[in-house]
This record gives sequence, structure tokens and C-alpha cells, in this order.
Amino acid sequence: MSIVNVAAYRFHPLEDLQERRDTLRRLCFELDLKGTILLSGEGINMFIAGPKQAVDRVLASVRSIPGFEELPVKQSVTDYQPFNRMLVKIKQEIIPVGCPDIVPLEEASPKIAPRELKRWLDEKQEVSLLDTRNDYEVSLGTFKGAIDLNLKTFREFPAAAAALPEEIKKRPVVMFCTGGIRCEKIGPYMKGLGFEKIYQLEGGILKYFEECEQEHYEGTCFVFDQRVAVDPSLAPTDLYECFACKHVLSPEDCSSPMYREGTSCPHCYVSPTELVEFARQRQEERIRKIAESQPGTNPYENRRWVSIPKRCHQMRLIDALQEIYPPYQSEQWLDAIGKGQITRPASTKGQWKTLEVDPEQLVQEGQRFLHSIPNYVEPPIDPNVSLVYQDEAIVVIDKSAPLPLHPSGRYQKNTLESFLHEAYFPEKLRPAHRIDAMTTGLVVFTRKYVYAKKVQTQFAQGLVQKTYLAWVHGVPTWQETRCDLAIGDEVLANGGRRLDPGGQACETEFRVVRTESNGRLIEGRQELFSLIEAKPVTGRTHQIRIHLAAMGHPIVGDPLYLPGGSSRETGGEYSETEDAHSDRPRMLLHAWKLEFEHPLSSQRVGFTSDRIEGFEQSLSDRISR
Repeated sequence: MSIVNVAAYRFHPLEDLQERRDTLRRLCFELDLKGTILLSGEGINMFIAGPKQAVDRVLASVRSIPGFEELPVKQSVTDYQPFNRMLVKIKQEIIPVGCPDIVPLEEASPKIAPRELKRWLDEKQEVSLLDTRNDYEVSLGTFKGAIDLNLKTFREFPAAAAALPEEIKKRPVVMFCTGGIRCEKIGPYMKGLGFEKIYQLEGGILKYFEECEQEHYEGTCFVFDQRVAVDPSLAPTDLYECFACKHVLSPEDCSSPMYREGTSCPHCYVSPTELVEFARQRQEERIRKIAESQPGTNPYENRRWVSIPKRCHQMRLIDALQEIYPPYQSEQWLDAIGKGQITRPASTKGQWKTLEVDPEQLVQEGQRFLHSIPNYVEPPIDPNVSLVYQDEAIVVIDKSAPLPLHPSGRYQKNTLESFLHEAYFPEKLRPAHRIDAMTTGLVVFTRKYVYAKKVQTQFAQGLVQKTYLAWVHGVPTWQETRCDLAIGDEVLANGGRRLDPGGQACETEFRVVRTESNGRLIEGRQELFSLIEAKPVTGRTHQIRIHLAAMGHPIVGDPLYLPGGSSRETGGEYSETEDAHSDRPRMLLHAWKLEFEHPLSSQRVGFTSDRIEGFEQSLSDRISR
């Protein structure tokens, strides 16, 4: 059975849109037609297909509307139904341009008949042909020598047309599209851009095919139905259209292994590796956006619980608080208690209350006190966080500095853990190890408890190969060495540790990478620095920092450890657990590489920080201040 395909449009003010939609929709379904009819206040645009008698009834209904009596129609015939369904829609525009000031009926550009355009081209008259269609349409065919604006969507047309050279605007220009509707819509706009002789091809390419066939045209014409494209005789081609990206496909494209019907084609196929990378990039953007907002810098009420450990049982409250948080002085705790910022929750007759506390009261193991600080503002951090890798088990982050790993000291919201919790919500990622607030580099997080147990065990047992880089003061007498000085368990008031022969055994391997001078003279000698590679065999707190300082080469910018390994009792420039202001010189220690057994595959995996170039440059930045 022959199927008649009809394309028609007309710009004319149209009222009673809902009533007309219902009428046309009911009629089209009754006649079993397929296609699309768009109605708006500016007119009608329609593509329908079906038996001729049924199509004629719908055309008669449309032509009965005042102003649409002379509705022009372009018609072709197929032996199959090119549309899948019937849609009748109300739209703001029947052809969206993205420029609301365009009114198609006002001073429309004059039309040129297909035969007249052919005559101009035969006689080689001076004329420019302007293709107003999208790039995927133009790729199938266009007039010889036509101007292609490389449009992704028609909404890009106004800006692209405005950018055309002035010399083109001074000579005759004929713009064309598939059926003419786009050119009619933008005619007034083109005049406003200064085109002195702007014409539109009457009936578009399809009308030109009907009257002139192949003359001066190369290729086929894209159509918006299952035919995909028609040749100059208006017969369907053997081309297909990708359901995913709408790109036109040749038979060769359809035989490609990248063609998957309804999913992808050679023009839009994305490999599994690329999909993983796209997901990583999107998540990294989300993490950085959260970090850049620095939620802790907005005043808030900081509420944190203080739990009494076993070692503080039967102490006075004031002594226990200072024992638990050494950086706070007794005067600070007394001031907080006096202001009612330290309270104790209690249950009375089934209701919870907060009770005032006495600094002299004795505390019990397991007791909990609430420390509330109104209008609290955290110090700023460096939000330049990178997502190195993620899969269903682990997440590897390249951390900036200053940036605490988890809530501690003066940081509750401006922490890496907090940012990741929001970015991966409702998941709660678990750090498999720790890294100092002022240290940059790699940190591993796990996504489930079962994976956390496997990875954390490797860190605890020294099965993870870790490589750090550090800029240190001076030039070592050794090229490679190993340090095994023991470190004590005592936590100092500034959060540091001490060397202690009776402490836990520690071991770190060191290698000199290179040395540099800043050009300054100190006591007549140049100040020298060395870039050191450090591999901690064990994993004690501040191990690399203490060992380097003990060997007489403290890390540049280290606020705690002096040459010889002694710790600043007062915290030196600042107390590390309390203050990591971004305006202070950064400590030049970087977690460069990690290698461990993946919790899913049980295969060794390795990760390397991309910040290495910036870290090596950081010494120059530091000493140039």
C-alpha cells in the first residue's frame, strides 16, 4: 500500500490552541495516521503520513482554519510508514531559534523559486548560498559552494549568521533549509543584520528536488522520519540514523563493531575506559565544587562531644579536658565552662536535659560532655583536591594542603572526609590510613567495611609500599641511608612526638634525589636544600619528619621538628592540630606513590600523584617569598 508523506507549515497567528490540538489529535488517531503536528501562537508545522484519503481529510481540516486556506504542501510517497507514532503538541515556537524578538511575518525575506535559483546558478550569477541546517544534515549533502555554519542546533544560527563577513552581506544571498520553514522564520533577523539582498529558497531543498532534481546539488537531503534521507528523486536512501546521537549512518557504519542498535554507533561509541574516565572527571568536579565552597568558613555553632577515656578516670574535669585536648590551655577551658559552653546531657523522668558542669568535679570513664562554640569560623583550606582513581571498592585522592583529613582541632566541616561524605552521599567513605593536614599527596579511602578491613590491615602490617618526597634543609653526607630511631607514644601539647629509645621501633629508607641553592648567603655560605625520597617501612605518626630532623635535615616548613629531632614544646609557628592557616608557608612533604593489594582482585595496584611537578617547583616558590 502506498503511504503519502506530507510536510507543511505556515506562519500565521493561531488562537484556541488547546481546542485545535484536541480536534486534530482525535482526527489523526481516528484515521490511523502517524507523524507530528506542532501548534503555536505563530502558526502550524506538520509532518504526517498515511493513506492519501486520510491525509487529505487532515489537510482539509487545517485549511478550514482562517488564515491557513492556502497552506502549501510538499508530498512524497513510500511503500512503508516512516513514522512510529502520532503526536500533536502545543509549543511556544513551531521552529525554535533562541531569539524571541524574531517575528516571522514582519518584513519576511522574498522567496526565490527553485527554477529561478537554478537559472541564476546556470548563468553563474553572483550569489552566495547559505545553508541554515545543522551539521549532521549538511554532512549528507548541500548545494555546491554553499556556506556551512557548522551548527549543532538551530539555536546557534543567530550568532553564527551575525559573525559572517561584511562582504557577504553586500551581495545577493539565498538561504535554504529542508522545507523552507527555518528560512522563513529568520528572514527578518537577517535583514536586521545588514544583509542587503537576502532571499529564501521557496519550499526548501525538497521543492528544489521536485522541480530541478540533482542540478547544482551534491548528495542527499536529511528528513526527520524513518527514511533518514531522500535522494534528488525524493526516493528513500539506504542510510540509517543512530538512535543515540542521531548521526546518519552508512551501511558500513552499521556493520562496525561499535554499532549497537539503539545504543551507539562509530560516531558516538564510548569505550568502557572512557566511561570510567568521564565518571571520574564528573565526580572530581563535584568534590572540588564542595571544597571550594569551604562550608566551615561560614559562622556556625560548632558542637562536638568529649568522651572521657580510661586514663582520665577520676580526674578533675578541667584536668581531663586538657589531657584530652593538649593544645587548649586551662584558661580557655575555664572560660568555656563559665560561658556555659561545656555541658553534660542527663535524663530526668524520660526527658533529656543539659546540665551545667563544675571544673572541679570528678569525671568517670565513658562520660560524655558537649562542647558548643557559637559563631564558629574555621580557618580556610586549599580546595585543590584531585580524584586519582575510583571503583566499587576504593577511592584514591590526591590531597592539597592545608587540608585536614578528618575533623580535628579547629576543623569540623573544612575536612577531606566531610567533602567526600557529601560528594558520595549516602555512602560514607573510610580512610584506610592518615596523612597530616599540611602534607600533600595520595590518600586511600574504602567504600564498604569489608574493603576497609582488607586495606587497613595492609597499612597496619606494613604491606603497603609508600613513597614520599620532601624538601629538606642542607645536603646530607649520604646518598642513601636507613633510619631506625624509635619514637615514643606520648602526645605533646602541640600534637608532636619525641624520640624515645624505649618507644616503638620505626624504620625509614631515604635517598637524595638532587640539591638546590636559593642563592642566599648565610654566614658567608650558600643556603642549600635537598629533595629527598623517603620510604617508610613502618607507619608511625610523623615518622618521616622526626627521622629527617633527627639526622639534621628537617623538612622545609615543618613547624614542629627542629634539627636533631627535638620538638618545639609550644608548637613553634603554630600548633599543628589547631591551626593550618593557608597564608602560612606550607610544609614541603608530599605522599608521592602508593602500592598495595586491591581488596577485590587481590592484585597489586599502584598509584602516583600528578602534583610532582608542582611539588618540585614549590621550593622555589617558598624561598622566593
